[in-house]
Amino acid sequence: MSNKPPPPRPAPRLYLATPVVDDPAALLAELPGLLGSADVAAVLLRLKETDQRTMISRIKALAPPVQKAGAALLVEGHAELVARGGADGAHLPGIAALKEALPSLKPDRIAGVGGLTTRHHSMDAGELGADYLLFGEPDAKGQRPQAQAIAERIDWWAELFEPPCVGFAMSLQEARDFAASGADFVLVGDFVWADPRGPKAALIEADAAIKQAHATATADQDPAGSEHG
Repeated sequence: MSNKPPPPRPAPRLYLATPVVDDPAALLAELPGLLGSADVAAVLLRLKETDQRTMISRIKALAPPVQKAGAALLVEGHAELVARGGADGAHLPGIAALKEALPSLKPDRIAGVGGLTTRHHSMDAGELGADYLLFGEPDAKGQRPQAQAIAERIDWWAELFEPPCVGFAMSLQEARDFAASGADFVLVGDFVWADPRGPKAALIEADAAIKQAHATATADQDPAGSEHG
């Protein structure tokens, strides 16, 4: 038996949440350039609530450019539209929604879950077979835990459990903190789209920041790196 340390966790990747999409034309024009500029693993499509046929046509419009860029397209909620729209999976708002959606999504599609208010819920989600857990998103009233509490939850999960975890970052600083805490993915959205320099500059900056924060945290944890051979 060797006592080699476990391999370092790979650097976290971005998970880009769209604005709420009504007419997808503007987003369609912007997505290829955005996805080509940074290491985006997945795009979370937030659809404006309307009739199913319209929502499916919007998923069908947005899935190809996302998938062509090598990213996965996940639909927020609406697991029943995923296959019909050609998306890669759904993001579900809690344990009940995850349970309900798993039969239609598995084994071919991704089932991610958020809305996990306790550690017990998080462990339940992992045992049910969630493909990732999202920590830190606002609830229906816009409330969320302090960033420090989110970072601690990510650190706890990353240390003990296999399924990947995602940190929901509301700012560049949070993106850094969650990457340093061990998030596998960092979800960015509103602060990227609202950036006065444009979303591309903000996305590139966020990508660099999470890679740097991960590298610094990994170096700090690796005393072997500083020993003399």
